[in-house]
Amino acid sequence: MTKIENLTEETASRSAIAPSESSLDPSTNHSEAIENDEDKRQLTYVQMMMCAALIGIVGGLVATLYYFVLESLLHGVWHTLPEWVTPHFPSWLPTSNYVWIATTIGGFCVGLVLYFMGLPGEMAKVVDSIHNPGRIDIKKTPAMVIASLVAITAGGSAGPEAPLVQVNGSFGSWLGDKLKLDTPSVRIFTLCGMSAALGAFFGAPIGAALFALEIPHRRGLEYYEAVAPSVVAAILSFATFRINTGITIGGFYHFEAIPQLQPINLLEGLLLGAVGAAVAVLFIYIFRVVGQLLAPLEHNLVLLATLGGLSIGLIAFVYPETLFFSEEQIHTVIETGAALGAVSLLLIAFAKMFAISFTLHSGFLGGFIFPLFFIGANTGLAIALLIPSLHPTVAMVCLMAAVNVAVTKTPVSTSIILSVLSGTAMLPVIVIASFVSFILTSNIAMIGTQRSRQPAPAKQPRFSQVNPAQQLLQQVTS
Repeated sequence: MTKIENLTEETASRSAIAPSESSLDPSTNHSEAIENDEDKRQLTYVQMMMCAALIGIVGGLVATLYYFVLESLLHGVWHTLPEWVTPHFPSWLPTSNYVWIATTIGGFCVGLVLYFMGLPGEMAKVVDSIHNPGRIDIKKTPAMVIASLVAITAGGSAGPEAPLVQVNGSFGSWLGDKLKLDTPSVRIFTLCGMSAALGAFFGAPIGAALFALEIPHRRGLEYYEAVAPSVVAAILSFATFRINTGITIGGFYHFEAIPQLQPINLLEGLLLGAVGAAVAVLFIYIFRVVGQLLAPLEHNLVLLATLGGLSIGLIAFVYPETLFFSEEQIHTVIETGAALGAVSLLLIAFAKMFAISFTLHSGFLGGFIFPLFFIGANTGLAIALLIPSLHPTVAMVCLMAAVNVAVTKTPVSTSIILSVLSGTAMLPVIVIASFVSFILTSNIAMIGTQRSRQPAPAKQPRFSQVNPAQQLLQQVTS
C-alpha cells in the first residue's frame, strides 16, 4: 500500500471531521423515510422555483446582516480597541504583542460560547446532513452564528462561508418541513439555502450554486435535480446582497493582465495542477497531525479553543499575513507579494497551513475556501518568481484552483468562481489545473462525509395492483 493510500485511509478514519459509521450506512432509516414520505406533499416545478427565489432573497438578507455585524466587530477589535489599549502597554511589552493577546482572548470566548451553547457542527456535519436526513437542523443556528462571529473576529483562519451555508441551508430545511414536503424536496430547499449563502459570499452565483451541489460528493455533482432551483436562489441572494452592501459586481482581485492564451499555457495548467495537488496533500497531512496533537483536549472546549487562539496568534506574530480568513490578504499577495521573495512566500503558505489546522481543530468555526486560495496564491507566486518564464497570474490562479479542488472536490465550480474573482479570461487553463488536481487526489479526502448519493429504495405500492389480463386468465383456467 502506498503512502498516499495510507494518508487517505488515515485522513478519512482519524480526521476530526470524519463521519460516524451509522451515517454512512446506505440502509439507515430508508424504510422509515419511505413511510414518512408517503403522506408528504410535492410542489409543482413553478412552485419549487418560487420557493427557491424566496430562499435566495432571505439568504441575501441574512448574508447582508452577517456582513455588517462582522465588519463592525472586526473594526472594533482590530482598529478601535488597539487605539485605546496599546498606549497603556508597559514599556517592556511591544504593542505588536496585541495580536496574540487578542487571538488568545478570542479563543477563550469561542470556548465559552461552545461550552454554553453546544457544538453546532462544521462543514463535514453539513455535508453528512445533506445525505441523511436531507436537512440541516435550524435549532443549531444561534450557536453557529455567535460562535462563528467570535471566531472570525478573533483572527481565525476560517471564513464566513461555512456559517452562512449552515444558517441559510437550515432555513431552506425549515421551510420545506413547514410546507410538509417529502425528503427529496426538503433536500433541494436545503441546497438552495446553501447556494444562496455562497452566491452572496463568492459573488459568482452560478459557480456558487454548483459549489454547493459539488461539495457533498467526491466524484462530482450528483443531486442534479437541484441545479436550476439552486442557481435561482444563488442569483437572487447575490443581487440582494450586492444591492444592500453596495459592493461592486465583477472581478474582485486585480491580477496582472496576461497576454492572449497560447497552447503552452494549457501545459502550464496541467503541471501547475499537479503541483497544487502535492501542496494540498501536504496541507491534509499537517491538518491530520495537528488534529492528533489536539485530540486529548477535545473534551475541554474552553482550554482547547484558548490554546488554539494562542497558536493562531503566535503564528500571526511571526507572519502577520496568516491572520484572518485571507479574502483581503490575497490582495496584498497580488500587489506586494513579489517583494517578499520566493522563500518568504513559501514560508507564509506553510505557516498558513498550520494556522488553518489550529483554527479548525480548536473549535473555531468557519470555512477554509479563501484560506486555501491564499495558500495557492503564495505558492503560485513563489513558483513564478523561481521560473521567470511563467506568468505570475497563471501560476497564482492555477495554484489557487488546484489546492482548493484537492481539498473540496469541486473542480467545476472552483474553476468558474476563480474565473470570475480573478477577472481573467483563462478559464480553460484553470479548468485543466482543477481537474488534474481533482484526478490526482481522487483517493485523498479531508471531508470524510463526502460520498455518493444513495439510490432511493423502490416504494411499495399502497394498494394491491392486479393485472386484469392475468385475472381473466385465472378465471378461465380455474
